[in-house]
Amino acid sequence: MLNPKTLKILSIVTGILFVAALATSLFSGIANAGLFWIGFFFICAIAFLGKPKLKGYAYSMMIFGSVALALYFPQYFVEYEGFKFSALIVPLIQVIMFGMGTSMSIKDFLGVVKMPKGVLIGVLCQFSIMPFIGFALASMSGFPPEIAAGIILIGCSPSGMASNVMSYLAKANLALSITVTSVTTLMAPFVTPLLMGWLAGEFVEINVMDMMISIVKMVIIPIGAGLIFNYFLQGKAKWLDDLMPIISMAAIALILVVIVAAGRDSLLEIGPLLIILVVIHNLAGYTLGYWASRLFRLNEKDCRTIAIEVGMQNGGLASGIAKEMGKIATVGLAPAVFGPFMNVSGSILASYWHKKPIEPEKVPQ
Repeated sequence: MLNPKTLKILSIVTGILFVAALATSLFSGIANAGLFWIGFFFICAIAFLGKPKLKGYAYSMMIFGSVALALYFPQYFVEYEGFKFSALIVPLIQVIMFGMGTSMSIKDFLGVVKMPKGVLIGVLCQFSIMPFIGFALASMSGFPPEIAAGIILIGCSPSGMASNVMSYLAKANLALSITVTSVTTLMAPFVTPLLMGWLAGEFVEINVMDMMISIVKMVIIPIGAGLIFNYFLQGKAKWLDDLMPIISMAAIALILVVIVAAGRDSLLEIGPLLIILVVIHNLAGYTLGYWASRLFRLNEKDCRTIAIEVGMQNGGLASGIAKEMGKIATVGLAPAVFGPFMNVSGSILASYWHKKPIEPEKVPQ
């Protein structure tokens, strides 16, 4: 925990950097404000860690800092002495999935039996709402085919692990959230390639079988290893339990840096429109996920849970799939933009719901 004096100094430095970044951007051009923006985001992230009400946004600020770093200094994150950093993406995804496996147990899947209706609706919403919204947005975007396919890819991906954290903060049904995330993630090797072949086939060539094999390699094997590790060493490796979330967050940040650096030129060219479409995609996921759940007469806690599950996708896995397709600089762009934004929007939504109590009389029976 940061002491008040350190926190005050960090807050002052953050304010100075923000003013400097804004002034430089306005009077000298945003291209000259890189160091100020990067410093602002990273120091702001550290300062947020010392403020309980803002702590949940610290990771988002770190992600923005990582993206800014890649945009301003891409030459350091593309390759080094012939080694392409994009080769790190799949191993990093496997580390993240292993971490997910170590935090899972058979209890996470018992939710299918205990809450069959909620799980079924969550899975159906996850693999219907976001893929079709992604297809609609890609079709009307006017983007080059490979970049448009990336919008569909993020829609066809399973829910991300960040959704579990947001469900907890939103006072939603954490058990349902974990179960839906687990089930959709394990279904991804089969469902995601089929959806991509169906919806994205007109934009880019999709080899469904190759994609299935790639996702099994990135998801099933490392999660299986994590489950085995958890089964035999549960409670005996607390240091790893504490360390894996940090490693996973760092891995996601590094993946974003590599993708943004690789696709920097395309991102600068189509960035504003891509951001708008990503915002629409993400917010539509929350909205339609919530109201579809209300339509099926789920209670308020479950509606909040499914809204978050649907709106928050596994951007890291989508990035890994793009890398396996050999199109990280194009297909990987939409996931790279979606990831940072969903963390911010998810934090805001969770904070809003956290402050809004659930009224029992409004829960459908």
